[in-house]
Amino acid sequence: MKNLRLATLLICGVLAFSSCRKNSDDEGPVVPQEPETLTGIITANKTLTADRVWIMKGYVFVNNNATLTVEPGTVIKGDLADKGALIIERGSKLIANGTASNPIVFTSGKPAGERAPGDWGGIVILGKAKTNKGTEVKIEGGIDKFYGGDDDADNSGSLKFVRIEYAGISAFQNSEINGLTLGAVGNGTTLENIQVSYANDDAYEFFGGTVNAKNLIAFATADDDYDFDFGYSGSIQFAVSLRNPKFGDIDQNNGIECDNNGEGTVSSPTTHPKLSNFTLIGPNSATPEKGVIGFGNRWRRSTNFTFNNSIIMAWPKAGFSIESANSLAAYTANVSQFKNNIVQALAKPYSSDVADAALAMQVKAEAEGNVTLGADPAEVKLTSPFTYTAPNLLPAAGSPALQGTFAATTGATATTYRGAFGTTDWTTGWANWDPNNKAY
Repeated sequence: MKNLRLATLLICGVLAFSSCRKNSDDEGPVVPQEPETLTGIITANKTLTADRVWIMKGYVFVNNNATLTVEPGTVIKGDLADKGALIIERGSKLIANGTASNPIVFTSGKPAGERAPGDWGGIVILGKAKTNKGTEVKIEGGIDKFYGGDDDADNSGSLKFVRIEYAGISAFQNSEINGLTLGAVGNGTTLENIQVSYANDDAYEFFGGTVNAKNLIAFATADDDYDFDFGYSGSIQFAVSLRNPKFGDIDQNNGIECDNNGEGTVSSPTTHPKLSNFTLIGPNSATPEKGVIGFGNRWRRSTNFTFNNSIIMAWPKAGFSIESANSLAAYTANVSQFKNNIVQALAKPYSSDVADAALAMQVKAEAEGNVTLGADPAEVKLTSPFTYTAPNLLPAAGSPALQGTFAATTGATATTYRGAFGTTDWTTGWANWDPNNKAY
């Protein structure tokens, strides 16, 4: 029996597969199964097990109040010909709870070294919370499904320790699937420890809703890292944006882009994300190799916002930008809040499309605990922010991120540092900064 157990351990080591485990009768390891295709419509509860790779073929819908559960360590790949996307419809749930040592991975179907942004669609979750566009709003991406309602506590499931890699496809102009698309998702839903890497559109887009989140990573995004629209009002704490200057799209790409709605009206509920402890790192280049990369914060079209205890650095155009008279008025009247941040940019730290507003914004910001730095991102003193396959985003000794006053933010845990990290790197063990060279 001792020799049998030793043989089991050796086989598991050779397979290096998360689901390799003993049978209960000690007959030996469970051998990984052949890949299985996931396609069509799921109308009853289903579990994706970690003993095989799952191939998502075309648009896969979960509806009829069904729950799709994904085991820790499961790998789901997008089909190369019929690019997959996972759509969780209103009333249904996605339970994808990995662990720090066994994350769940949604990725390209291509082998290591050949993956590219847009290899598959992405994940779309549709809920029943409020939006300022009504209760029957069609989601982008050619999906032909609706989101919205009046239940801000709606529960669409739970995502923990999940990586989403090389997603993002365009159905037609201005109608794309992002890495993670959230339509009217309610605050009964859990979003924690998620990394979206090399998304071909936005990494995360929130269309209305109230869902809260923490420990989010947007890495090497083509378009915006965090995009908020249509009355989103949740809280997010501890989030990273790290751009890659070798990658972007032809649209202007921002760390945060936020609108009340596309028309810029004051429809209710007003978009008002409550954000704290963000580290938003631009490409550190005024002329990146690809794409047009703009602002760290871009608050537009009659939006409100809260943005505190964070770092904005290395963005080409500006760090903190307010566009539209309504957005500026909300900031001036303290309906919106921008406190205790580090603002650094390659060009100008503050900007606005309202005449003569940028200087007034800077005066107000610095009176409320914000620190304005010069054109060199080294002044922020992060340890190693531009080592793209192995970044260290923790503040180094003497960093202004470890100093100053610290603003209270609705829904946030109190911290004594600016940015996503103090002395602990919460990305360790589950995040992957070099996904193109990872064998799955």
